[in-house]
Amino acid sequence: MLLGVVGVAIGIALGMYFPGYFPETMSAYMGVALLACIHSIVGGLSARVRGVYGDFTFLSGFFINAVFAGAMSYFGTKINLQLELAVVVVFVSRIFQNLVDLRTNLLNLNIE
Repeated sequence: MLLGVVGVAIGIALGMYFPGYFPETMSAYMGVALLACIHSIVGGLSARVRGVYGDFTFLSGFFINAVFAGAMSYFGTKINLQLELAVVVVFVSRIFQNLVDLRTNLLNLNIE
């Protein structure tokens, strides 16, 4: 847990010191990839509370979801489909479901 907090702090510091910019044409893909990463983080927190968390599962899901979501959005624009909208709907609904599971599990921990 401490390693994760240190990693986030280092990432924020590096991001503030070396701001990076993406071309406007990539903004939709990066937004979808960021949403996939947020989904993985919230899912990892939920899994941690339930006691089924695994480092390999989290890391593989984090990167594979981000790459797949970005690629799906990219190829969707190539065939003139708004697949990024489908990706956003799926990830947002799963984020909210993971938050509900997290809240439920945390409340059950406090009751017992």
